[in-house]
Amino acid sequence: MMAGHYHLLIRNGICVLPWGEVAADVGVRNGRIAGIGALAAATADEVIDARHLHVLPGLIDPHVHLREPGDASVETIATGTKAAVLGGLTAVFDMPNTAPAVTDAQTLAWKQDFVARTAWCDMGLYVGATKANVGALAALETAAGACAIKVFAGSSTGDLLVEDDASLERVMRAGRRRIAYHSEDEYRLQARRTLFAAGAPYATHMLWRDVECAFLGTRRIVALARATGRPAHLLHVSTAEELNYITDHRDLCTVEVLVNHLTQVAPDAYERLGGYAVMNPPLRDRRHLEAAWAAVRDGTVDTVGSDHAPHSRAAKERPWPACAAGLTGVQTLVPVMLDHVNAGRLSLPRLVDLLCAGPARVYGAVGKGRLAAGYDADVTLVDLRAVRRIEESWIVSPCGWTPFAGMRVTGWPVATILRGRAVMRDDAVTGAPRGRLVQFR
Repeated sequence: MMAGHYHLLIRNGICVLPWGEVAADVGVRNGRIAGIGALAAATADEVIDARHLHVLPGLIDPHVHLREPGDASVETIATGTKAAVLGGLTAVFDMPNTAPAVTDAQTLAWKQDFVARTAWCDMGLYVGATKANVGALAALETAAGACAIKVFAGSSTGDLLVEDDASLERVMRAGRRRIAYHSEDEYRLQARRTLFAAGAPYATHMLWRDVECAFLGTRRIVALARATGRPAHLLHVSTAEELNYITDHRDLCTVEVLVNHLTQVAPDAYERLGGYAVMNPPLRDRRHLEAAWAAVRDGTVDTVGSDHAPHSRAAKERPWPACAAGLTGVQTLVPVMLDHVNAGRLSLPRLVDLLCAGPARVYGAVGKGRLAAGYDADVTLVDLRAVRRIEESWIVSPCGWTPFAGMRVTGWPVATILRGRAVMRDDAVTGAPRGRLVQFR
């Protein structure tokens, strides 16, 4: 029996450890895990009884757009990170296509300070690459809290775009850390746009941004990464063709798949949701969804994210293609993925790998990614037996909607613990914002 005094003891839970699920207690001192095992003889300032619950390392959403600086009526760091902890997340990595974009030291410093004052969970910050800031990227990628350089090789929301091979190669030769890519091919996107009339059905979005737009873009990025030796993280990979191709380049490339591309299928999603199904890259048919699940099972996929990208209802309800592209998801990521676990599509340890160990490994997050002595005491407690319905009344993002409204799920996060302190218990945030910048190596 291990004795001693802890600041927090999590007792009687089933811990998801790197080697499997184990009945064990977790002891926390000074914000870090100090003991895992049979701690019945130990004392603590606070005890959480995790009986009938699974104890996961703190889960991470590595792909969110919290829109700050930007439009507070849609989302802020405060509201987006509150949504994150309500959804069982202890860290999020925030994209740079804000207004203004995070492309220079001054804007990054402003955002670093804002995180320290208002975030409910820990945060990593992407820095956007442009054709004009290449000379500064090597310094920016090592700034406090910077998780990666983000390159938009295909246009999406915002004005960041690096589309030509010469500029992409210059970015790849500036710095050393893995670069994250939106890899749709801009030239094909622009050439195909004139083929479709305004006001067409929303499902036209997947015809415009077709499989070849994604596959061509990914092939170009991989070829340039191979030529420069710069590691690439391919975001929101959405096609069977890309996933098959990437298996030959795993020495250089890591892969993200979105929860939407594992859950929502065209054309049904467009028929049910209209503009609320429009995102980049688009939702696709069942062949691609099944390929994504196959890639989850065979290990091709390293991370799963939400690509939380809120917009106002008015912006989502405009006719195509004027409707805004992007779906909310940071608060619903964990419940939807737990439902997939209960449906037998993946194991709970594999979920932890995709939502915790994977992001920590790909981005080099220090002290995150597993339940282990010396790591940050970030913990997500989940009830795999809980049956809930996702309701828009639960969503705290100011935009107020979710594409998963009405979905019945089995599995729910019941507590979010950040460095040994509960920031969410039973659907309520507790205390005050105490998020910090994640440290990256």
